[in-house]
Formats: sequence, C-alpha cells, structure tokens
Amino acid sequence: MAENTNDSAVLETEEELTSYTTETNAGAGTGTSAIAPGYGTGRRKEAVARVRLVPGTGKWTINGRTLEEYFPAKLLQREVNSPIVLLKLEGKFDAIVLVDGGGTTGQAGAIRLGVARALNAIDRDANRAALKKAGFLTRDARVVERKKAGLHKARRAPQFSKR
Repeated sequence: MAENTNDSAVLETEEELTSYTTETNAGAGTGTSAIAPGYGTGRRKEAVARVRLVPGTGKWTINGRTLEEYFPAKLLQREVNSPIVLLKLEGKFDAIVLVDGGGTTGQAGAIRLGVARALNAIDRDANRAALKKAGFLTRDARVVERKKAGLHKARRAPQFSKR
C-alpha cells in the first residue's frame, strides 16, 4: 500500500489532539481551590471514616499512623489520595483520619469519600464539578446481604438429597 502523501489529511489539528478522550482527566481541577479547613464523613460497607483536612504540607495521619504504614498496598494509597490528585492539590492539605470497621478495601473507599466530601465542603464552586464527574461524591450503597433462616448464608441452601 502506498502511504498517503497529503500532509493536511495525515496531520491532525492541535484541537483534535487536545480533545476529550476517556483517558484524559476531563473536568480535572486547576489547583486553584480555596485552602481552608474542611471535614467530611465517608462510609463504605461496614467502614466509617471521619476525615479532617487542614492546610499543610500533604501529611497523612490515619488512626495515628502514616498513610504508608496503614495502607502498605500502593493501590489503596492511590485510591485514598485520588480526590486530591484529581484537583491538583497535592501538598496543600494535611489529612487527619479516624476510621473503623470493615476491611482494608472498605476503609480505603470510606476515606476516599470522606476526603472528597471535605474538599467539596472547602470550596464547592471550584471542586464540586470535577469530583462529581469523577464519581467521588457518590456513596457506594452495596453492603453484605443478611443471612436468612433455613439457609447456610444469604442464599446458599442446604444440599438437596434425593434419598
């Protein structure tokens, strides 16, 4: 096949290159949020997180421990910090978190919601649209289904025996 020599057809305009795709952070913050104290509560499964953001240097304190000590997994550290990274506010807030209940994943989800709600409370005009579009202000309502009488678990019935 012969390569197309028409430069105008081959080259894309700068506008097309900077247009929105699913990989870009559309609606991401500009880092121009107000820097003030804020509070937010997050819940996920059985976990409850109370998050206080205060102006600072980006230090995390979760139940008296650092972020790296509390969540050794990089994935959970990234999830907890994602609202701050989305709004480009790294190093502007110290986070003081009290979290209890649930497991590590549930606690990370609860902290993420708490951080997003705190950032929303600090500067609603600058932060809400980006946080909402990214889905950080939505409470994940899925919880474990209760066990029913006569069953082993919520839906697991005893094994049927013909004879």
